[in-house]
Amino acid sequence: MKFKYPALETSQKSGEENFCLEGKELPFKLVHFWRWLASDLCSNALRGTVAEFIVGQALGCLPETRVEWDAYDLCTPDGIRIEVKSACYWQSWHQHRRSVIRFGIAPTLGWDAATCETSQDYRRHCDVYVFCLLKPEQKTSVDPSNLDQWEFFVVATNELDQKLPKQKTIGLATLAALDHQKTNYNGLAAAVRKAVGK
Repeated sequence: MKFKYPALETSQKSGEENFCLEGKELPFKLVHFWRWLASDLCSNALRGTVAEFIVGQALGCLPETRVEWDAYDLCTPDGIRIEVKSACYWQSWHQHRRSVIRFGIAPTLGWDAATCETSQDYRRHCDVYVFCLLKPEQKTSVDPSNLDQWEFFVVATNELDQKLPKQKTIGLATLAALDHQKTNYNGLAAAVRKAVGK
């Protein structure tokens, strides 16, 4: 299918690119924007992207730049489609108590970034879910860049479809009752492959 306006081609930036005005470089660079935007790794929006990056590193399947709004988050070279979900007991804002852990698993109308088409039926579009828990119990010790602080639960999508076909979220107790692999970062790639039988 030919699109009138094809997707923009995105290449990886170094961070040293300057913003410009009237053909002249300004004294601030892309890295300054990144620092402003992405220094709070515990923010709800960014923590999910951090988890996606960590899982992609573990499986060696990060594209050159992140694809926004695709039907699933990552795909391994041999075609395993992965959905990454994250949760943390502590958020960036003030809290009276730690958060209850819940992950989203709702079937969706998936959008394919390559074809710009939306699926016609609600379903889960990946082969496997990786649920990433940033687990420190004390707020002062939370550091998403410390991979020792993450715990991963890997569940095949067909397990969710069989046991929880219409459920929109899942908590830790329900997750623990499913057929799943619980692992640290070092075991993540093997756990994903085991969950899908590869």
